[in-house]
Amino acid sequence: MNRRVVITGMGAITPYGTDLEKIWENLINGNSAIDYITSFDTSNLKVKIAGEVKDFDPNDFMKKKDVRRTARFAQMGLAAAKLAIKDAYLEKNLSDKDRDNVGVVVGSAVGGIDSTEDAFKTMYKKGSHWISPFFSSSHLLNMASFHVARNFKFRGPNVTPVTACSTGTQAVGMAALMIANREADVIIAGGAESVINEFGIAGFAASGAFSSRNDDPRGASRPFDKDRDGFVVSEGAGILVLENYERAINRGAKIYSEIIGFGNSSDALHITSPDPEGIGAAKAVKIALKMAKILPDEVDYINAHGTATRKNDPMETNAIKLVFKDYAYRVGISSTKSMLGHSFAATGAQEIIISSLAIRDNIIPPTINLSNPDPECDLDYTPNIARKRNIDVVVSNSFGFGGQNAAIILKRYEE
Repeated sequence: MNRRVVITGMGAITPYGTDLEKIWENLINGNSAIDYITSFDTSNLKVKIAGEVKDFDPNDFMKKKDVRRTARFAQMGLAAAKLAIKDAYLEKNLSDKDRDNVGVVVGSAVGGIDSTEDAFKTMYKKGSHWISPFFSSSHLLNMASFHVARNFKFRGPNVTPVTACSTGTQAVGMAALMIANREADVIIAGGAESVINEFGIAGFAASGAFSSRNDDPRGASRPFDKDRDGFVVSEGAGILVLENYERAINRGAKIYSEIIGFGNSSDALHITSPDPEGIGAAKAVKIALKMAKILPDEVDYINAHGTATRKNDPMETNAIKLVFKDYAYRVGISSTKSMLGHSFAATGAQEIIISSLAIRDNIIPPTINLSNPDPECDLDYTPNIARKRNIDVVVSNSFGFGGQNAAIILKRYEE
């Protein structure tokens, strides 16, 4: 890292709401955000549960005309960016000239799937000439990045990474490297996703990746548990303000944590299944550790990808063992997807936010619903109850379809 990079603002749209302290309180208290889907009729669907954001009003963050022209994921991305920028007190410290050097790196795995569903329904019910003229742009994956840049007149680098479920972590890692390499002084980075509509739920459920534990929504997401049956989809956004350390210090910004390492890799193996040995995932973590110039036993907490699918959890366990050796049995690990669900591109960025709060408060949030551990998953996943522990260094893992792996390393800020 040619320059130090720090996190000075954080914003999230989650099923718990948008208040960071309330989100954190729910997580450390082990409260599940998973419930029955209420935004549309699920009677004909195999999956009826999700981490739905039920109280989000885009009109609180956008003009009405823009709401009509914008897919839900981009609405949430802009909203989370506004919250992060407000949290960082950034706007008050930016001149018009400064905005030339502020970038935006916000990714999405699926983009405007709600806009796509609406367009299909309109075409088949009324005819193609009734499709909205705004469809061609509203569903594009770069619309969250666009709306953030346009709203704040940020004219620096603008990128939309797309690496499935590792997108949010990839976005933050790319942004950190761009700042370190002097491509920008400030970058708004993260991910946004919303696939909770009939088309999205039906399509992903058909792949067999979703839990169908409809009779027990809050107990459905069971990472590392022998009785797990897939992940629970969620929606939302996670956005962070990343700054060059010197700039943050000079303006007196509060600093949540410092990004000291980032690694990514490819399994180059299968469309949906990870390498069972965890070699690619381990490589991403090793690259991040090398960049951070720290040893594996200096890591205090791993925020695991922990999706609760049959193949991911043993793979990630193997990957941790490959990297951390004997220390793998002593390092603290947990999967916050057990409570928040899996919001694809948003989840990695949200987990970096969670990891920063874990450093702040020296608390490892729990992996809930872990009552019958899988023998293949034999590490310490902080089952069911949060744990106080000195936390100076955190690794946050994200692994996506297509075998795309990413890992971020955060450190407690020190002058």
